[in-house]
Amino acid sequence: MEEFKYVVFKKYAEFNGRARRREFWMFLLFSFIISIALSIIDSILGTEVGRGNGILSSLYSLAIIVPSIAVTVRRLHDTNRSGWWWFLWLIPIVGWIILIVWLATDSMAGDNQYGPNSKGTPMAPTSSTPSVA
Repeated sequence: MEEFKYVVFKKYAEFNGRARRREFWMFLLFSFIISIALSIIDSILGTEVGRGNGILSSLYSLAIIVPSIAVTVRRLHDTNRSGWWWFLWLIPIVGWIILIVWLATDSMAGDNQYGPNSKGTPMAPTSSTPSVA
């Protein structure tokens, strides 16, 4: 729940930086749970507008658009990809699969152009890095 509050309230429209997998997926989970709860409340109150969309769930969906895009862009940054890859959602099935795989991929080790790694994972040694034995 802390990740959800952090993304929604503290980083509402923050497109810079990086987001760990846990931050992204917990945000997605709590957002999904809240959407289901609001849909149930809409059906109980009879505030459904059409096709199962209620007033409360529709307002929530509108309110959560910017944080959803922002956390997705930051998650892509964490895998060292540009936030512009977010537009893969516009390509049915193939784009969705690619994007889901990237969003589930572990963070890039070390710092990248989008900021420091929040996991504190040191950079993997390269072949040009001398090893101490």
